[in-house]
Amino acid sequence: MLFGRNNKNPIKIADKGVVEWKYATCGYCSTGCSIEVGLDRKGQAVASRGVADADVNRGKLCIKGIFEHELFKSAGRGTQPLMRKQRWDTFEPVSWDVALDHTAAEIKRIQAAYGRDAFSIVSTGQIMTEEFYTLGKLARGVIGTNQYDGNTTLCMASAVSGYKRSFGSDGPPGCYDDFEHTDCLLAFGSNLPEQHPVIFWRLRDTLEKRKFPIIVVDPRVTMFAQMADIHLPIQPGTDVVLLNALAHVIIAEGLADQDYIDRHTEGQEAFRELVAQYDPQTASRICGIDEDTIRNVARTYARAGAAMTIWTMGINQSTHGSDGVVGINNLNLITGNVGKPGGTSLSITGQCNAMGTREWSSCSGLPGYRALENEQDRADIARFWGVDPDFFPEKRGLFMTDILPAIETGQIKGLWLIATNPMTSMPNTPRIRKTLEKLEFLVVQDAYRDVETNEYAHVYLPAALWAEKEGCMTNTERRVNLIRNVSQPPGEARADLWIFNQLARRFEQAEAMEFPDEAEQVFDEIRELSRGRMLDYSGMSYDKIEQNRGLQWPCSDSPSEWAGDDSSEGTQRLYTDGRFAFPTGKAKLIPLPFVDNNEKPDEDYPFWFNSGRVVEHFHTRTRTGKVGNQNKFSPTPYMEMNPDAAVRLGIRHGEYARVVSRRGDAVVMVQTTQRVPPDMVFVPFHFHDCVNRITLGLLDPHSRQPAFKQCAARIEPIADQQAAAVRNKAARAY
Repeated sequence: MLFGRNNKNPIKIADKGVVEWKYATCGYCSTGCSIEVGLDRKGQAVASRGVADADVNRGKLCIKGIFEHELFKSAGRGTQPLMRKQRWDTFEPVSWDVALDHTAAEIKRIQAAYGRDAFSIVSTGQIMTEEFYTLGKLARGVIGTNQYDGNTTLCMASAVSGYKRSFGSDGPPGCYDDFEHTDCLLAFGSNLPEQHPVIFWRLRDTLEKRKFPIIVVDPRVTMFAQMADIHLPIQPGTDVVLLNALAHVIIAEGLADQDYIDRHTEGQEAFRELVAQYDPQTASRICGIDEDTIRNVARTYARAGAAMTIWTMGINQSTHGSDGVVGINNLNLITGNVGKPGGTSLSITGQCNAMGTREWSSCSGLPGYRALENEQDRADIARFWGVDPDFFPEKRGLFMTDILPAIETGQIKGLWLIATNPMTSMPNTPRIRKTLEKLEFLVVQDAYRDVETNEYAHVYLPAALWAEKEGCMTNTERRVNLIRNVSQPPGEARADLWIFNQLARRFEQAEAMEFPDEAEQVFDEIRELSRGRMLDYSGMSYDKIEQNRGLQWPCSDSPSEWAGDDSSEGTQRLYTDGRFAFPTGKAKLIPLPFVDNNEKPDEDYPFWFNSGRVVEHFHTRTRTGKVGNQNKFSPTPYMEMNPDAAVRLGIRHGEYARVVSRRGDAVVMVQTTQRVPPDMVFVPFHFHDCVNRITLGLLDPHSRQPAFKQCAARIEPIADQQAAAVRNKAARAY
């Protein structure tokens, strides 16, 4: 007789009748997994699988990628353009010509009446690089508004700002392969197992072969913190203090790589003076980490043969986000951990193509990391596009987080939103609702008709989704990967590239310009504009990208300043020679005084309110909220609360409670757990009807990124639990 595992039925994978597999790149997070979508005999997408010989994911997918093919049949898709005369009128279906003619006419009317910058464009991190580039050409070279930005300001602006301040350019310098070479990993505000499961698998796979210390800095006992060797439960918003204290110990105890500092950095005198003020004893009173632990972590990091730091939104989404990134860069510079195997300062990006928008959308400047402030850059792009250089502004305009307040003041009258939904993604939802009501014209371009912002739109343009089109995306490690067209968009929905091109043809300014119809033709323009620059694509082609399962820039077809003698197969790391993107060739060590300007708990609002991801969902659930298995495992918003705090307030596990901030309130189910301290609660941010009604809108002064992560709240028990459950269910259904 057989017992135990030998008596169990083996796992069987259902035969879904796949007759063809098509190559793509996952369209959720920034990991950049190579994926194949299986088509049946009717051409319907019925399965998804990881690509075994792709270096990023090596055949693995997370739960979102496994069911990604279900998006093609997801509910709420837009199938035809819609228009209404007044905001509260009923949408009426119209032809593409009518919708685009009206949109172009309204843009021209607003600009004629109020000036070019009275019309604004806010993009995304979700479309193809070729589409970003084309939108940038349309926004900068045709429409001519300077109020143009992307929703990546909400997630990656602090990383971009920090890289530029420290290294002279954006662009993560490391790669996933660094996990296999590092001797110490320090993670700030990153719950890697839930945020980026496949990257975590890469790390865990390495740890099974070779042990090295994992140090996690997070105020919550996350899954990552539970498996760490050292967990630092930091006081929210004080990362800069901890980073200064770590640098203090490294310098004071002679653990710094002085040769690297002397040869490759500048500003060390002012930096030393600043960190001298942050001895571990002083810092511990502010950041909540005891002084011996600070010393131990500093010594462990500095003495490692190679050490790397990763971070996500726990650093970026703060009033000190940019300074936090600079502090991480400072730590790596003084220990010589930049540009070498296992030694890097690696931001883990959020959206699937947030890097693509940073590189080619022209949101913060001009394509290819060019700056509007640079006269030669303006001249080069003007010549390439066929426009007058004087048509470009001489400095970048407003960030997304400043564009919306500019609507309140009447500075901006019209807005075009592309695959972004500020009604769910921005903090302080009641304020955003009132802001959108002030617009004279709002056009929403999205794959889903039922996005909340569409309630305020005058025109809705239905866009294709993910692999209903073709193009490239760039992942966290600068790897450019390809998405082949898998399925046709529903009804009259069209690829974003087609929409941008069609709108461009309705402006006289575009008559002397070229707007290629095919994505691969657009990619050829990108390749040419990248030649010789840090983000060199010139050695890439669609076929070569697919054959290699992605290529990391710089990837050049000839030697250049950044690409080296042979980068035709891509480059894993930046700054390997210690030369940075500043004119001096040196990185900057930047002193970071701590200014405590956060909203903090008090008598009226005694809890820290924190938010983050869960593995089943992505952002505001526009897509994952429509996939059965994602909702099956994470069906409802909940609030993690310490059991002692719950008892004190008379709240039991599984009951509903009201969380209240100075901006709004929400009703959520309570999950009592020791993962959070007694003065903190945590809510997954995917359930926007809970989180962003409460969050704080303070902005980082450098990056203009909102401080989503830290604000003060109070928790109130609810007597009528049945009514709370009904309300909660109704809100989710809405």
